[in-house]
Amino acid sequence: MTVRVERTFELSVSPADVWAFISDPEKRADAISVVDSYTTSGDTTTWHVELPIPVVRSTIDVETRDVEVDPPTFVKFVGKSGIFNVTGEHEINEVEGGGSTLTNRFVVDGKVPGVEQFFKRNLDDELDRLQRKLEEDGKTGAD
Repeated sequence: MTVRVERTFELSVSPADVWAFISDPEKRADAISVVDSYTTSGDTTTWHVELPIPVVRSTIDVETRDVEVDPPTFVKFVGKSGIFNVTGEHEINEVEGGGSTLTNRFVVDGKVPGVEQFFKRNLDDELDRLQRKLEEDGKTGAD
């Protein structure tokens, strides 16, 4: 089963601040609650993911890399592991009068039972978390 989600939210921070966050693979990894830690080597960021599902008893290494980058408005990444694959897209647009919108598209393909259900139940919360992190980072960067 494949889980797909698309969600757009409005942010009070500038498109440049959103780009600075969303184009940084480490900041993206840090915004995901199930990413326990991550390592970066060259153009690959490996997420060390802990999924609270019965069939997964250890940390999953998900090798991610950006596959399409169109500064300063679009980034697409792909993550691969033995448990699931994920594709994420982030598209930034300026809002008249200040701020920006961020359109997020994710596709998760699970390879073991329970992975899709976990992401289906939790992707909205993960996107809420991403939105909070973007707002916090944008305010910190503006100081």
